[in-house]
Amino acid sequence: MSSTSHQPVKAGAQAALCVGALGVVFGDIGTSPLYTLSACLGNLPPVDRTAGILGALSLIFWAMTFEVSFKYLTFIMRADNRGEGGIFALLALSHTDRAPDSSRGRWFTLLILFGAALLYGDGVITPAISVLGAAEGLKDFNPSFGPYVPAIACVILAALFWVQHRGTKVIGNLFGPVMVVWFTVIGLLGLWHLRQDLSVLRALNPMHGLRLLIEHPASATALLGAVILSITGAEALYADMGHFGRKAISRAWYLAAFPGLTLSYFGQGAHALTHPTERANPFFALAPEGAPRLALIALSIAAAIVASQALISGTYSLTRQAVQLGYFPRLQVKHTNPDLVGQIYLPLVNRTLAILAIAVVLLFGSVAKLTTAYGVAVTGTMAVTTLAFYRVARNRWQWSRWKALPLCATFFVFDMGFFISNLHKFIEGGWLPLAIAVSLLAIMYTWKTGRSEIYKRVYGNNVTESELTSIARSKHVVRVSGAAVFMVGSANGTPIALLHHVKSNRSLHKTVILLSALTEDVPTVADQERLTLTEIGEGIWRAVGRYGYMESPDASALMEMMRDRGVPVNPGSATYFFNREMIITGGNAKMWEWQKSLYSFLSRNARPAKDYFQIPPSQIIEIGLPLQL
Repeated sequence: MSSTSHQPVKAGAQAALCVGALGVVFGDIGTSPLYTLSACLGNLPPVDRTAGILGALSLIFWAMTFEVSFKYLTFIMRADNRGEGGIFALLALSHTDRAPDSSRGRWFTLLILFGAALLYGDGVITPAISVLGAAEGLKDFNPSFGPYVPAIACVILAALFWVQHRGTKVIGNLFGPVMVVWFTVIGLLGLWHLRQDLSVLRALNPMHGLRLLIEHPASATALLGAVILSITGAEALYADMGHFGRKAISRAWYLAAFPGLTLSYFGQGAHALTHPTERANPFFALAPEGAPRLALIALSIAAAIVASQALISGTYSLTRQAVQLGYFPRLQVKHTNPDLVGQIYLPLVNRTLAILAIAVVLLFGSVAKLTTAYGVAVTGTMAVTTLAFYRVARNRWQWSRWKALPLCATFFVFDMGFFISNLHKFIEGGWLPLAIAVSLLAIMYTWKTGRSEIYKRVYGNNVTESELTSIARSKHVVRVSGAAVFMVGSANGTPIALLHHVKSNRSLHKTVILLSALTEDVPTVADQERLTLTEIGEGIWRAVGRYGYMESPDASALMEMMRDRGVPVNPGSATYFFNREMIITGGNAKMWEWQKSLYSFLSRNARPAKDYFQIPPSQIIEIGLPLQL
């Protein structure tokens, strides 16, 4: 399957990776006990309470076992792109298809983009529901806190998003230990209550859950819509695989996360069985009243912050991948840790997430209401992942249809079962993540389509390299000292900015570099493969810098590499020429008018290319380029 090779990791480093994985990868699914069983108990069909609790626990346990242990850890995470996982890794792996530009290939790409867009909805709701769920524990400690819980959650969220600009280098070291304590505490509390009624272990039999669904089909969708809350962080296992590796994530799951979650759920079930009249959240009821319960609430808030941070950081990475692959406008990307390129901060994304997460808390006001918006995005992404995995298995790994189809069909039946069970939430709140996803899909598709149309207009009637050298040799063109760098969107194109410059000034620098920065379908590119340099003639060079979708272009670094390879250029004094596109609507481009207007808006507000390529402003000249779509 994957061809990725890994160097042997020492035992101490393996343990550190497992602890780190607990903090980053399992934050979302790890805080699910805060609200999952409580939501299930509120959606039980009219049956005997014991049968209802055993059925709900059975469904939760086997949902975690099937989706996390079997689907993701055993199969999906084997589809890695040089060690990296996530929805865009599947898109990159699928590019080996024999007809990537076919209608089927375009529809598949659109499907992948929709799956990625759904993750943004998850990135908005997860911080809101995790922090709000933890803050609601204050009501169980003292009912007088009830009216202030949403405000407290908003303050915590505002502080969480405010500190993002400092990066995760400092606070990141706390994530793992916090979650180690979290899983240990909830596991021990669950075990303590489990001893009070061991009959709850009968829920390990899957028939209890199946019987509940079969005998009460009218209530099945509502119950499954609550059960899905127990596996809402499953997609994060795959998305964050590149940070820790499949082995470390698997060990962290089986040694800490899975046992802690299972014991917590079964302990809550035992408590619910022995206290049939109690209506408090069974999770916080695990701790004795007073100081122990207050300590559990404090730990819950800390764990919720960790879970939120993981989703926020994941959204940053997802956005940068989309930018690099050409599906999103250029945005400001700040690297917060010089030692780890993956630790980044996107100010615009952070502000947007903060506003939406706080608005979600104020709009819904309680976890009970917010759970109606949760699950649709997660289950939709899971279904898209299954379809993409099937395509990779068939086209990349050359699996036969009889081998790939039964497995993926099984995954898809479960995924769609959960997805359909969440559709009843649409009116009550499920519209929110879908609205976010559709909005982002429109932006990504419009930007990609618009860039393709612009590319055709800029490079459709391209000047060949031989014609370019003829222009350079012309006695009507004066060659001036110094170096000029013209940014080119194609590895074989001639920028219009160069032609305008020659036409207007009748001059050309003695050294001319046509520089392209291309994004490959891999997360990172080795240093020895970074730069391809070709001498065209007459002092003109073509340079192609290659970057992975997890990297950011650096034109200054490329110039240093060119100088070291013999190009007569001084990186500190070279002049960079850029096209400044001015989009005009009303043309014959194959786009809807609303798309043209949207693309024009996005183009005006995108981060300037000069900033994106990390070039000093004093070395830049921009040339206006009106283009009609």
